[in-house]
Order: sequence, then structure tokens, then C-alpha cells
Amino acid sequence: MRKFLIDTDTASDDAVAMCMALRHPDIDVVGFTVVAGNVPLAQAVQNALYTVELCGENTPVYVGHGRPMLRDLGTAQDVHGEDGMGDIGLPLSGRTPAEGWAPEVIVDTIRQNPGEITLVAIGPLTNLAAAILWAPDIAEKVERVVIMGGTGEHGPGNVSPTAEFNFWVDPEAVSVVLRSGMPLEFVGWDISIESAVVTNERQEQLRALGELGSFSVDIQATLQGFAWEETRLAGPDFPDPIAMAHAIDPAPATMEHLGVDIAVGVEPMRGTMIVDHYGFAQLPKNVNVVTHYPEDAFFAMLTDLLR
Repeated sequence: MRKFLIDTDTASDDAVAMCMALRHPDIDVVGFTVVAGNVPLAQAVQNALYTVELCGENTPVYVGHGRPMLRDLGTAQDVHGEDGMGDIGLPLSGRTPAEGWAPEVIVDTIRQNPGEITLVAIGPLTNLAAAILWAPDIAEKVERVVIMGGTGEHGPGNVSPTAEFNFWVDPEAVSVVLRSGMPLEFVGWDISIESAVVTNERQEQLRALGELGSFSVDIQATLQGFAWEETRLAGPDFPDPIAMAHAIDPAPATMEHLGVDIAVGVEPMRGTMIVDHYGFAQLPKNVNVVTHYPEDAFFAMLTDLLR
């Protein structure tokens, strides 16, 4: 059993990614750490607890940072709904998280399982940066760190002309992570809009799978409108699930080992991922950037795990 520790700002696409990991027969999800991002922290925690319960599991959910390192929190409730889960009336309150602070849980889990933890970060990187600043030694003890964030190869941003939301929320945290020496793998929003758009046909295929498939479609209700009106996609896209697919099976991916940095200033460049494709900036090569993940491989895995 491979051990996954998942850091999430649980909203509609995060929940689908969580279901994928919880349903995989060869993955032991040792815990979920929650950070503010798509929604405020308390709501993200409740969304995570609901999703774990829906999957019939009792995986612990830990509370983390409620705001970025140096900035006020900007959420994506206009994209995912006020409750982050499409505002479809789910009972997203009243559940109790596990005792423990998320950055401390990240440190302790990696130290207690050296070389065994795949850390999957599908929200802003505030919890992970805090863990690194507190315990830099975890960088050499974690097996893999798969991060959904940025735009690595091509494509625009989804919160500004050039920035992806997770990196825009807390670019200072991204900077800490990039300089940590961790074995980083980035799956950007460009990969999602290329290979993880859930068209009407795909939605019907997911609904036909049963409860989890229908859940995965229904909670995209607000995102569906955002996709049609703002990003002009043929349906909601699944950035966190395709990042989870890569964490589960990186074999189909095309990756390049590249130098990466982050713009930490003000708009319009805030949170822009800087990729030194041609070596002009002579950035140290610090990230395996996913430049392609096949659509068929992603949807085959998604369908299999939600069936």
C-alpha cells in the first residue's frame, strides 16, 4: 500500500480528487490536511469531512492555516459556490475534525514514514510552506510531492491573465516550497483544460456510475456556469482530479525537469509561475513539470475509481 497525505482546500474538484484516492485499492490515505483557499477554512474542513464520510471511510481530517502567509485570503466562491460544493443543499456542517494542526501533521507523518509518503497538495501551499519552515529536514524524507498549481507549458491563468488560483492565493508559500529541495512534480491548470474537461457526454457517463459519479457531477453546478461564461470551456474542468491521477499513476505523463520560480509581487503578475524552458534565467532545475497527461488515461482512471 502506498501512503498518501493530501493537503486540500476542499471544494468541488478537490472532493472528486479525494474520492479517487480513497477508492484506490492500493493507496492508504493516511490523512487530509486542510487549508483555506477555494472557501474559508471552516467550510473547507466540513467539505472534506463530508467527502470522507460519503466514501465510507474514517480518514482523519486536520485543520490548517486559515489565511495565506502574508496576504488576506481571496476565495473562489464565485467559481465553486458559497459552500464550495455547488450550493446544491448538501449537509456540510456539524462534523468534527481530528485533533492536530495540519503543518505539524505533515512534519510528523513524513518523519515517521521516511521515504514512504506521497504528499499531494491540491490547494494553496500555505500548510506545506509552514511545515518546511518549521522542519526543513522533511524535504529529503518525502518520497514525492505532487502539486496542482500554476500553468507550466501553455495556456492562460484562471484568476488573472497569467496566474492559476492556488499559486495566486499564496505566492510566498510557493516560493518557500520551490526553494525547499523537495522532489516536486507540478500539474498545472493548462493540463486540466487540455485533458480534463467534463463535457455533457462525460457528465452522463459519470452519472451512470452511481452515487459517487453523480456526486462528482452535481457538485460542479456553480463551476459549470463559470466554465461556460468565463473560461469558455465545454464544461467544468477537473484540475485536482487530474493531478491526483498523476500522483496515482505518473506513467502516462510527459514531464520535463525545469527551473521554476514564482512572481510574488502585486497584480497583474502576482502568482505567475515562471518556467525557464530555454535556460535564459539559468534557474536551478527544481521541478518535474507535467507537460501532458492523456485525456483517455485520465478519464479511464476516473471512471474506474468512481464506479
